[in-house]
Amino acid sequence: MMINDFTSGSVPKKMLRFALPLVVSGMLQTVYSMVDMMVVGNLVGGAALSAVSIGGDVLMLLTFVSMGMANAGQIIISQYIGAGQKHMVKKLIGTLFTFLLSCAVCLTVICFILRVPIMHWLNTPSEAWDYASSYITTCILGLVFIYGYNLVSAIMRGMGDSKRPFLFIAVASVINLVLDLLFIGVFHMAALGAALATVIGQGISFFLALFVLYHEREQIGFDFKPQSFRIDREVMIPLLRLGIPMIIQSASITFSKLFVNSWVNSYGYIASAVSGIGTKLDTICSTFSQAINVAGGTMIAQNIGAKKTKRVPEIMLCAFCMACCITIPLSAVTFLLPRQVFGFFCSEEEILLMALTYVPIALVLFAGSTLRVPMFSLINGSGNPKLNLAVALLDGIFVRIGLALFLGLTCGMGVYGFWYGHAISGFVPFFIGGAYYLSGTWKHNRAI
Repeated sequence: MMINDFTSGSVPKKMLRFALPLVVSGMLQTVYSMVDMMVVGNLVGGAALSAVSIGGDVLMLLTFVSMGMANAGQIIISQYIGAGQKHMVKKLIGTLFTFLLSCAVCLTVICFILRVPIMHWLNTPSEAWDYASSYITTCILGLVFIYGYNLVSAIMRGMGDSKRPFLFIAVASVINLVLDLLFIGVFHMAALGAALATVIGQGISFFLALFVLYHEREQIGFDFKPQSFRIDREVMIPLLRLGIPMIIQSASITFSKLFVNSWVNSYGYIASAVSGIGTKLDTICSTFSQAINVAGGTMIAQNIGAKKTKRVPEIMLCAFCMACCITIPLSAVTFLLPRQVFGFFCSEEEILLMALTYVPIALVLFAGSTLRVPMFSLINGSGNPKLNLAVALLDGIFVRIGLALFLGLTCGMGVYGFWYGHAISGFVPFFIGGAYYLSGTWKHNRAI
């Protein structure tokens, strides 16, 4: 595996070359998740669409540990490479494998036992209960594949390889689409079929990525011998120091979204279905933004590790411009053709009528996704655990939950108050990251 150097050369060219596969991969992941809702919504109906939306929320809840630790591992790998400490990469890879896959097994057992209370907590509508139960149970049992894929992809991206993760998710997306049509359209398995298609696609993607990593074990310096999977204290300390705030950030944002969605679900399956469609539209932006965050964060991490901080502002500007390339067209299409956009997911008239009133909220979500891209690239790339924690508490708890309750209940806006509270909270990382950038303290922060 070739390790890419981002500490020299043209920033726009290198970022575009590295980010483009991540962006396309992110879009495929978006399509991957949207296909389930489109097929279920059009072939089964609004109740099943609500179930898949709720199941997606639960899946998001289950993956916060994976996302936090994998992102931390990716940043630390990049900083080790930038600092010329490649011997530490082997220790970190083994530690990541053992820690994350152990977490996946533990969460699978715990969440399988608690799956019914979780559904009650989310106010799952009675019309969607059976569909949601089968979807959630299947996804819980396939959790280890999702964790494994995130782990292997983070290792590759940390080394500057964004092309292979793109190919893996492309394979998973095609498999998911084919199995969705087969399980739902032919075998009439409804939400269960959608969940099986997702888990099988993720499983094949994970094993394919693992095979490639094993095949190139000499290039990456990891031999896959049993003793290499020991948790090494030397790398575990910086991993936890950066990873725990990232986990808290991911968990708090996830829990706050679930809290808001549980209130939305209490307004009935129509509001739940509209919220699910809106979430998928926002996922187009957020997945695109996350891909650019990964690229920007990796490049910033290498440059900070190599003490070349003058390149960081240019990386941030490139990240922002790339984010605008998707959010501006998506905002225009959603504003001008809302019925057609929401109609892709479901043709029930009641759902479409409420969806039309959701358009302004979608535009606010898109704007927040764009503005936080360069700031998250800086915060994650510099490996600043305190700021990740600050973003987690403000964005995930105080602003999202507090504002949603204030607008929804105190101001009497109902479901729209919860939607607006969630959307407005997305601007918090922009203000925190902007202050961090202007302070200049990021020039001296390193996770290693």
